[in-house]
Amino acid sequence: MSRIICVIGNKGGTGKTTLSHMLCQGFGLLGQRSACVLTDSAREPLSPDGRRYVTADARTPEALHKVVGKLRTMQGWIGVLDGGGNRADVDRTLDSLCDIVLLPFRDSHEDLRTVLRDLETFPHAYALPSQWPTNAWQRDAADRNVAQLLGDYKDRLLHPVASLSASKLLLQKQIPDSLPSNLGNACRGLARQVLEILEIGETDVDADRRGAAGTSRTPPLAPPTVMPDTYAGTRPH
Repeated sequence: MSRIICVIGNKGGTGKTTLSHMLCQGFGLLGQRSACVLTDSAREPLSPDGRRYVTADARTPEALHKVVGKLRTMQGWIGVLDGGGNRADVDRTLDSLCDIVLLPFRDSHEDLRTVLRDLETFPHAYALPSQWPTNAWQRDAADRNVAQLLGDYKDRLLHPVASLSASKLLLQKQIPDSLPSNLGNACRGLARQVLEILEIGETDVDADRRGAAGTSRTPPLAPPTVMPDTYAGTRPH
């Protein structure tokens, strides 16, 4: 059966659209068929040409239910519903249609307070640190804020997605013919976390291109430095 994920949250500017496309790109790189579904009427649909996933326009309630209904009949597909900021009613609707919820948040106390409320509102949601700092000092300070404010939800925290300028390439109307390897690695890392929660196996479609000996991969951003060792990515939903 197909699975549906929604990327929502009351705070705007947390990278919901970027993460939705990164997630679908990662699914494609890992051999999964997926659709990135636009629900925010303030945005324009992006061309599916050159992507490893399809795009769908569901900016009206009628289109949303039609697209989700179609996805539910498509065996083995994964739908990613891209939400918008500050739309509490829409978030509740998307939550009712999906299997799991992702709540992106950035390194700010305002984001942390908002995602804390959203975690309480959506009991099957996972918080996802987004555009996370890579500088060691900034990263340590950000991790300490997470530990202080979200420590009670440590089992529902995913590994951070690092700030990556190349991610904006996925939001171009028409994406480039080739994408940088660090973007591919970040997309794979995010997709693997979600696949593990959904208990879906992966097939890396680029494995043959790397050859039998393989090549080294850039490791994903490490878990927060001051959080406990238990993470949502190691626990089935």
